[in-house]
Amino acid sequence: MTMVIGAVVQAGTPLFDKAATFEKLADLVSDAASRGAQLVVMPEAFVGGYPKGLDFGVRLGSRTPEGRDMFRRYVEHAIEVPGSDADAIGEIVAKAGVYLVVGVVERDGGTLYCTALYFAPNGSLLGKHRKLMPTALERVVWGFGDGSTLIAPQTDIGILGGAICWENYMPQLRLAMYGKGVEFYCAPTVDDRKVWLPTMQTIALEGRCFVLSACQYMERGHGPDDYHPIQGEAADTVLINGGSCIVSPMGEVLVEPVFGKEIVQLAELDKDDIIRGKYDLDIVGHYARPDIFSLTVNEEPQKLVR
Repeated sequence: MTMVIGAVVQAGTPLFDKAATFEKLADLVSDAASRGAQLVVMPEAFVGGYPKGLDFGVRLGSRTPEGRDMFRRYVEHAIEVPGSDADAIGEIVAKAGVYLVVGVVERDGGTLYCTALYFAPNGSLLGKHRKLMPTALERVVWGFGDGSTLIAPQTDIGILGGAICWENYMPQLRLAMYGKGVEFYCAPTVDDRKVWLPTMQTIALEGRCFVLSACQYMERGHGPDDYHPIQGEAADTVLINGGSCIVSPMGEVLVEPVFGKEIVQLAELDKDDIIRGKYDLDIVGHYARPDIFSLTVNEEPQKLVR
């Protein structure tokens, strides 16, 4: 299979409403599938939510009771993997018959992780990747992933892989993905800055792979009445402004970023373009210098108690 139809879904989470989130997920994945998508990429933390503008009561040296209760509420709407909620996503995927990469907030014991789940068209879970390095205040509510979830599932459409949001600024992580032969580099995000597109173009050019980046579009009205982000209380206050994109292995923008609305965008991805690109740049092959540089990746699970 040389031609693959890829889709990036730009949408916001019904915050603190798991049931509504799953309904919206099903509608969006079904919509993309009905338009011919074979690979669908959803934004970071779509299931579980990205409550932008909250501080969870954090001050240097102190935490508030209200912040602790907000964290408790956030945990309630996270999902366990494996678990019944992950199975429910699998059922949505099986009905649509697509490959799905979706950002979730994962609960494991007393810790939350920002995770990307990879599903096959039959609904089976191919694997998960936990964000290695949460950014800034994210570190208060999310734990750190380890190398054991640096996955690159091999599928009948090609090798999937990628990184979540600002993990994409970690050169070693990108190189690890290139070393696994990633062909469809999936980048769920909530980064809505205009500089995100050139970042994705750099990765596509560097790795000679297709890059599919899905960003949330979220307004204050996506949250409940008692959600009070610092950006403002008006329902139409934009918290995350979109900017999803798809880029070819030669850096060509196949799906231009759109800001200010929810949208599902598709593109035809010709896998032969990967080989055409690697003709003159394969940074883990003929363009590498292993006699000078090397990267060691620890893919062992990091457990405190053994």
